[in-house]
Amino acid sequence: MANYDLTPKTAPNLDRHLVFPLLEFLQERQLYPEEELLKAKIELLNKTNMVDYAMDIHKSLYHTDDVPQEMVERRTEVVARLKALEEAAAPLVSFLQNSNAAQDLRPEKQYNLQMLNDRYQIGPEQIEALYQYAKFQFECGNYSGAADYLYQYRALCTNSERSLSALWGKLAAEILMQNWEVALEELNRLKETIDSKSFTSPLNQVQSRIWLMHWSLFIFFNHDNGRTQIIDLFNQDKYLNAIQTNAPHLLRYLATAFIVNKRRRPQFKDFIKVIQQEQYSYKDPITEFLACVYINYDFDGAQKKMKECEEVIVNDPFLGKLVEEGNYTTVPFRDEFLENARLFIFETYCRIHQRIDIGILAEKLNLNYEEAERWIVNLIRTSKLDAKIDTSSGTVIMEPNFPNMYEQLIDHTKALSGRTYKLVSQVLEHAQAQSAR
Repeated sequence: MANYDLTPKTAPNLDRHLVFPLLEFLQERQLYPEEELLKAKIELLNKTNMVDYAMDIHKSLYHTDDVPQEMVERRTEVVARLKALEEAAAPLVSFLQNSNAAQDLRPEKQYNLQMLNDRYQIGPEQIEALYQYAKFQFECGNYSGAADYLYQYRALCTNSERSLSALWGKLAAEILMQNWEVALEELNRLKETIDSKSFTSPLNQVQSRIWLMHWSLFIFFNHDNGRTQIIDLFNQDKYLNAIQTNAPHLLRYLATAFIVNKRRRPQFKDFIKVIQQEQYSYKDPITEFLACVYINYDFDGAQKKMKECEEVIVNDPFLGKLVEEGNYTTVPFRDEFLENARLFIFETYCRIHQRIDIGILAEKLNLNYEEAERWIVNLIRTSKLDAKIDTSSGTVIMEPNFPNMYEQLIDHTKALSGRTYKLVSQVLEHAQAQSAR
């Protein structure tokens, strides 16, 4: 199943600290040799300040209690640098920890800066030191401290670029602490900034949207309402176009969200067209399952893909989380996916056949005749199928339902916006490359 692992595609779009949970997951699932994963962890840690963690992994990898001298020296440097930054930021940190003094702060940043300078002799140097201290804390793995300091820094920062960097850092820290509600708030705040007209450039905007979608996977597949919110975000034209242009592998997660949703979303029909358009640039068992059911009407192929989908979900770091339920361990997304996928198959089967033998369906559903009949009645009711059951012949009779010409015209013209966006993105990339020369 390593062939379907998306970590090599998702990792370059994540902060290196966010890659560690993915590697931990892959290590548990044993998708790769453990030695490879331990080496990957050390390579990531070499560019952070988490030296003690790197030492522990080095000992596990090489089965020794000794560590290289450069690691020992690196640890000494990190401790010294942390102490220096702590001292530089101490005046502002002390002020912020004093609840009585902090009450003097107002929503107006310029007022706060002037007040801090006049009353407490705290100026731009100390504010910059707070940012550096927060950033260093994050690199050391102290995500709680980093989140607090970055939040406080943003209340004082007047530099838009630094404020954006602090937003990303705060989001990463909340994700790593698994504070999903707070992380969702930070995600929405960052989205507003990225989507604003004042954002740097169109190309940076597209890249930032791609990063945001990758980071959001941690939130959406852990938050209670995430499966709905991922559709609301990813299926927006500007975000879906960014996926099609630069990150088609994210279609796996949008497809999964559509399938596991209890209610069919109105955008689902348009999404199937995206799957059809992108099947030559990206496909995996989950997207191929939808293609089998809704594009090729290959129900035997869809049933085979369901088995592959199960393996993909179990071994995906975002979809395959385990949940303890009593004495059992389950993978919720796998169970919900398989349940809804079966409904997709039989619902579509009903739509394209005029007469269906209930006995055959009962056999495929592993139900007796009466249970199958009730199941079909419920399916007709919930899916609003134009059908009736002929009890004398034991069949379901489907009424044909053809879309009118107006609906077909609308469907064809909707695809033009995606193609136009792709063309514009390519022109902008070409123009930027020419100006760089």
